[in-house]
Amino acid sequence: MRNLLMTLAVLFSGIMMAQDVKPTFEKEGNTIKGTFYYETGEIRQQGFYNKEGKLHGEWKSYDATGKKIAMGQYENGEKTGKWFFWEGGKLSEVNYSDNSVASVTTWSNKSDVVVNYKQ
Repeated sequence: MRNLLMTLAVLFSGIMMAQDVKPTFEKEGNTIKGTFYYETGEIRQQGFYNKEGKLHGEWKSYDATGKKIAMGQYENGEKTGKWFFWEGGKLSEVNYSDNSVASVTTWSNKSDVVVNYKQ
């Protein structure tokens, strides 16, 4: 579970590996909307930066087919509140407090069992 969370956290770290398709940046009010792409042109990740250049607001990640795999909020560069991660038939809800994982709840389509993890 912790390895999955670390993998997903890296996904949302805002650090992108080199890509053949260049990201786009659009000004929206006081923020900049960044969109990062797969080589196929599908959106890989999309979210906002504040005027200081820190991740701020809603961020979403998609797999190569365009299916949403993660979403959450940044506040001045720090993860905050509830984040959601979809993998296979599972949904994980990760609660962040002070930019750290406070709790994790995982649901599975295969059963009504809910697994809770609190740090």
